[in-house]
Amino acid sequence: MNKTILPPSTIGIIGGGQLGRMMAIEARYMGYKVAVLDPTPNCPTAQVADEHIVAAYDDMNAIKELTELSDVITYEFENVDLTAAKYIEGKGKLPQGAYALEVTQHREREKMTMRDAELPVAPFVIVQSGEECRKALESVTLPAVIKTCQGGYDGKGQLKINSEQDFEEAIAFAEQPGIFIIEQWITFDKEISVVFTRSLDGGMTYFPIAENIHKDHILYETVAPARITEKTATDAKLAAKLLAEKINVVGTFAIEMFVKDEEVFINEMAPRPHNSGHYTIESCNVSQFHQHIRAICGLPLFKVKQLQPARMINILGEDMPKALQALSTNKNGFVHLYGKADAKEKRKMGHITFVGETANIVENFATDYESN
Repeated sequence: MNKTILPPSTIGIIGGGQLGRMMAIEARYMGYKVAVLDPTPNCPTAQVADEHIVAAYDDMNAIKELTELSDVITYEFENVDLTAAKYIEGKGKLPQGAYALEVTQHREREKMTMRDAELPVAPFVIVQSGEECRKALESVTLPAVIKTCQGGYDGKGQLKINSEQDFEEAIAFAEQPGIFIIEQWITFDKEISVVFTRSLDGGMTYFPIAENIHKDHILYETVAPARITEKTATDAKLAAKLLAEKINVVGTFAIEMFVKDEEVFINEMAPRPHNSGHYTIESCNVSQFHQHIRAICGLPLFKVKQLQPARMINILGEDMPKALQALSTNKNGFVHLYGKADAKEKRKMGHITFVGETANIVENFATDYESN
């Protein structure tokens, strides 16, 4: 598919969460219509869409309906049903293709793709049973982590193995149905995200590399630009380019990497806009979402420029009172709320972004918010 899709064409989105919502807002701003497929009534994306198909993601009748309604289709998460993705691709309406999904929704395929591209990754081994896990642990360098190869996010679906005392728990973890990956734990200085957009013709634009700070395995704060050396930034972008070309990325895509000294180790990939790229809405001349819509619709990509340094802080369910107070009293933070009904603990309800003339000023804005 290499055609240009112009407004008022309809963009279909699989997934109705906050990423879909922000894609839809940009699409509506540009004059497109939006249809969303999500099983939850009044989900965040449905609140700003023209059409909402309430159905399971693997409901092929619903997928066919979305395909009929839409001129082009994208997705907001990687666990899209592959049969559905291949059907849409066959209809010429999935410019991102099914292959990037096939790679990124399975950690074994993801790691093998990285290894095949001769990129630095932590040593890993694949196991499919408790007995295979027991055998693998005989030679694994500790600390390590065992993860499910499919599913899992924000620390879910994984277990850290610090010492031999954790072996039995890890073996029990691997007794569950499925395939598991055991990775050596990288003691890193920081984690970074390379968020970029690739067009249908292979052109790429990079957003400033962001530095990620986690709390309880959940992304808490993103600092942009990241506090890294020029060599690290160059190596990270080169790795992203190699992977993007290998799996033929189209649209906005994110790759998380660990930094040890100046060296980068590839961690995980996301074939879509990413939480760590939210800062681009206020900080850059074009957001990750706007650039994504341009890419999937065959429009030329904007040259990216960061206008001001930024810090983005996630708003979890337990942070809602503070966020609402900030919305009514804080003169420096841009508060984004996602329209989710229930403010559950650890659930991402929104984010707040601070921008300013210097990194120090932005840090002070964020510190003032966090101290209230």
